[in-house]
Amino acid sequence: MASPRLETYCCPNRDAATQLVIDFQPEVFCGVCIGSASVSLLLTILQLLPKKGQSLRKMPRASSSSTILLLISICDVLGGLGIIFRSSVWLGFPGFIANISVANRTDVWPSAFCVGSAMWIQLLYSAGFWWLFCYAVDSYLVVRRSAGLSTIVLYHMMTWGLAVMLCVEGIALLYYPSLSSCENGLEHAIPHYVTTYAPLLLVLVVNPILFRRTVSAVASLLKGRQGIYTENERRLGTEIQIRFFKIMLVFVICWSSNIINESLLFYLEMQPDINEMALKNIRSAALITWIVMGVLNPMQGFLFTLAFHGWTGCRVDLQWRKTEIPWESMSSSTVGENAYPSPVNYQSNIHDSKKISSTDSQQTDEAISMLSEGLRELPTRAWTLAGAAWLTPDAARWAIFEARLCLLL
Repeated sequence: MASPRLETYCCPNRDAATQLVIDFQPEVFCGVCIGSASVSLLLTILQLLPKKGQSLRKMPRASSSSTILLLISICDVLGGLGIIFRSSVWLGFPGFIANISVANRTDVWPSAFCVGSAMWIQLLYSAGFWWLFCYAVDSYLVVRRSAGLSTIVLYHMMTWGLAVMLCVEGIALLYYPSLSSCENGLEHAIPHYVTTYAPLLLVLVVNPILFRRTVSAVASLLKGRQGIYTENERRLGTEIQIRFFKIMLVFVICWSSNIINESLLFYLEMQPDINEMALKNIRSAALITWIVMGVLNPMQGFLFTLAFHGWTGCRVDLQWRKTEIPWESMSSSTVGENAYPSPVNYQSNIHDSKKISSTDSQQTDEAISMLSEGLRELPTRAWTLAGAAWLTPDAARWAIFEARLCLLL
């Protein structure tokens, strides 16, 4: 699980609330974390592996949404590996763990392990939060037709830059002036908790707003193109809305326990004595949510793959065969013959296509590439738009737009 309490535990003068949750059945808690993270790790990898009867998905050239979804899964997998490693050491080497945050010690490896493993987990899950925020931004930009290949570079810079900066800043303030002599009091730890929960709260607050704006923009743009709202377009908008809802549902389920737990622990820290009988229910609730965090936080990786792709099955294709999409491998003449069987129309379309400028030709090529990837989800429309080589520039732009919408599914 990911909690700023893991870094706070590394201080020799840690607060009583942190000591309460860390000392509560550590063997059971670590076992729960290992079990949950292992199940999530295996199922996530199973979901991402190619399956028999399916062609390998290629990264879309003009949309970064699929790349972002893959990076979110990678962050979850690496974060889960950090949870498994930390919990395994905690269970397998109790003597080593007992030397963590012991004052006046000479062995620095226990503290190095404590800080390093906690930072690894926090960094990867924090990066996953930022990537999820970038996904919401990218989805909105796709609808506005402002996203492109260069956008993913900006997402990388923002995600990893902010994740590293906030993690290092929070840790530096927490362990000031040194790890062996952290400052007492709640005030010095607050910046660390803020830097940890800021991206989480950003996703909880901003992502629903961006998703809602994206869905509204999709409906208005599709309806405004021809003044009608066809069944296929309505179905496309509904599927996008359902996907956004599933993403936020998984996120709320996996991380709401962290917010509740941290609120309870902060309340306990502000009390003169957290062991008072009047606070028994608060302590029990904090310990219960602590265990729940150990179950739900690592499961985010697998649950997100279900929200992104649905259940992809267990028939893994280990031969890594690449299957060409029929309309993607067709030559221009073949597409023309299938899409326009009439010789007159075929010659007319060939003649019109020669009038398109080099810029428009690149745009229609982009439409073909996008359609081969995005319209895989909508086969009923594939052959309608298979003749994208002869689309007008305006029609090509709309074909790219609709294919980008399909890439969000």
